[in-house]
Amino acid sequence: MSTATELITVAEAQRLVLERARRLEAERVPVERAAGRVLAEAATALVDLPPFPSSAMDGFAVRAEEAGVGARLPVVARIAAGSPAGAALGAGETMAISTGGTVPEGADAVVPLEVVEDSGDSIEIQEAVSAGANVRERGSDVHTGDTVLERGIRLGPAQVGALAAAGVHEVRCTKRPRVGILVTGSELRQPGAELGPGEIYESNGLLLATALQLAGAVPAQLGVVGDDADELERAMERALLGFDMLVTSGGASVGPHDLVRQTQAGLRVEEVFWGVAVKPGKPVAFGVRRDHLVFNLPGNPVSVLVTFELLVRPAVNALLGLPEPQPVLRRGSLEAPLRRNAGRDQFVRARARRDGNEVVLEPIAGQESHMIARAGRADALVEVQAGDGELAAGSQVRYLEL
Repeated sequence: MSTATELITVAEAQRLVLERARRLEAERVPVERAAGRVLAEAATALVDLPPFPSSAMDGFAVRAEEAGVGARLPVVARIAAGSPAGAALGAGETMAISTGGTVPEGADAVVPLEVVEDSGDSIEIQEAVSAGANVRERGSDVHTGDTVLERGIRLGPAQVGALAAAGVHEVRCTKRPRVGILVTGSELRQPGAELGPGEIYESNGLLLATALQLAGAVPAQLGVVGDDADELERAMERALLGFDMLVTSGGASVGPHDLVRQTQAGLRVEEVFWGVAVKPGKPVAFGVRRDHLVFNLPGNPVSVLVTFELLVRPAVNALLGLPEPQPVLRRGSLEAPLRRNAGRDQFVRARARRDGNEVVLEPIAGQESHMIARAGRADALVEVQAGDGELAAGSQVRYLEL
């Protein structure tokens, strides 16, 4: 177990985590169940898209050279989407066509419905078109065998739609990390129970389960363990066997009831670091046992929120195979001044609003690490780098979206 007293930086902690977080194996997933998953290999098109030349609008398929202003052409067929004409377009003819309909052989343009005078069995063209106008060429989106999506892409609505349109019915995705959540503290009770003297409601387990699920993991709440060394050892040993990652909350500091780190050491968890120069969240620890990642987060709920975003989420991203697992810090300006901390970077809860082209960040009142109710109003974590003095109102800062 680490005995170092010097705190490491957030960047160093993130580096140490990502060095040990390796992409999980892949599995086949039906495309209809692939939303939110991450591709483990590139997906290729099984058909040309479109698979035939099709009309981009309702109108009339023509030979462009015959479709000058004033030209009158007989309508020899009417084409609906899914019902091709079955014959080529002859010289001096036209065919009515719906959006998505197959452009017949011999036609090279579609005259929009709005620029013809339709007499039923013939049309008079009022605006000329050039060859290729309003025709979606076969394979103009993607050709058979072309890559539709690269490895490492998380699948959202547009991506799933692209795969389905290209005929892909199954993809290889990285397995979702299975994460055990173990909360410690004899004072904790589940919401809905009656509180006794000195007791509080447990919220960290649900906070972590929600964050992990939205990050793409499969969380499992393993319950609350009291401040008992034997009980904690049994619970942690089961968790270390059954999950890709274990996240604990509470019990990782230096008090007499903080048993997590010494229990882990007895279970052969190699502690990589303990203590990060961040506020809130300083007494956060990270270790490994074989390929299992172990995070020990503080007990205060806001500390859990911050250390999850800075350290646990990047680990989940790396296990999923996302090419850029680090948190994305955006730019904004402070609405109110913030005092720096001389020794630690701070992540201040704030509300973000847009003012023209700029994001303005308003720190919320109440920044103590136990104030989760107030943190529930925040949608941003503002980075305040360690230093002296304060950041003035209007200062440019970086922030994480919540």
